[in-house]
Amino acid sequence: MTTHTGAVLDSCRTGAEIAQQPDVWREVAALVAGQRDALDRFVTDALTDPRTEIVLTGAGTSSYIGELVASEVARHTGRTATAVPTTDVVASPATALPADRPVLLVSFARSGDSPESVAAVELADQVIPGTRHLVITCNAAGALGQRCADRADAYVLTLPEASNDAGFAMTSSFTGMALATLLAFGSGTDVATLATAAEAVRAVAEEAAAAVLALRPRRLVHLGSGALKGLAHESALKCLELTAGRVLALADTPMAFRHGPKSALDGTTVAVVYLSNDPYTRQYDVDLARELSTTLGAERVVVVDATGDADVPATTWSVPGVAGLPDAEWALPAVLFAQVLALAASLAEGLTPDNPFPGGEVNRVVQGVVIHPYTGPKGQ
Repeated sequence: MTTHTGAVLDSCRTGAEIAQQPDVWREVAALVAGQRDALDRFVTDALTDPRTEIVLTGAGTSSYIGELVASEVARHTGRTATAVPTTDVVASPATALPADRPVLLVSFARSGDSPESVAAVELADQVIPGTRHLVITCNAAGALGQRCADRADAYVLTLPEASNDAGFAMTSSFTGMALATLLAFGSGTDVATLATAAEAVRAVAEEAAAAVLALRPRRLVHLGSGALKGLAHESALKCLELTAGRVLALADTPMAFRHGPKSALDGTTVAVVYLSNDPYTRQYDVDLARELSTTLGAERVVVVDATGDADVPATTWSVPGVAGLPDAEWALPAVLFAQVLALAASLAEGLTPDNPFPGGEVNRVVQGVVIHPYTGPKGQ
């Protein structure tokens, strides 16, 4: 496994977990291929009722997996696929879950030990009897995987051990679970192409991050449309987590950003705009990137591009070999740029990226959540 790629990635366990992702993806592809028949049987059976809706759920980074892949899951299944955080399911199950149709609940969890992970499954069973469960996790021993392992109405897909990031922030686990979901629902994703693109990104990401940090940003804005909104959310969260909030990061879509969130821009801001591969959507992404170049200065705007033809006065971070792919797929190598930038920013702040909160203010597995009994209405 290739992990020795530069000073930043070699600095800590989190760096190694970022660097290993191309190899992890190859392992995930082999794992899913080995379970292809069983997965197809489960998904086909779960979607027998044409009214069935797919709900993709997780907390934090795991919820952004759902945002990223929902459109591709919908396209390949012909069903409605919606990303709903477990935090919404637990806090308000009657409104977060569809009340009038069957559900296939797809749960994402690195550890599977956060209280919301198990509670969301139990609440879905309570609110919508007959719910089917596809659990995608990185930890076979986690409470979520154990809760669903022996159920006839559930399928637990446990990813390779390397995906179970030991560092504070989710990196391999994010991309590994996203890829596994695409493959599980029959996307036909070309994993070899994605892994090669990620290796190319990995080779230049430290230099790209250093150029941004030389501008001494105190605010990072990440913007993406459609599936890339999930990528933008995850990019911002990585910066917040690994810098312990010292570098303020936020995310939105390019279109929505003008409607108030643009107020966050100041002279210390760097904006990162992910340009969609969809020609129509891309027009809006490019429009805002150009606008930001005028507002902030071209040196403070980065466009992340898969096509190589972005006509924007800004720094371009290119993801090679993925110009024809859906946004949910090429986002996987693209996120390495954001992960390395967040890691480099953490080191620049003098923090320990594997544990940026030594006082325990924020934890690798969320703590302090009390799950209250639910006595509200059921669906169907």
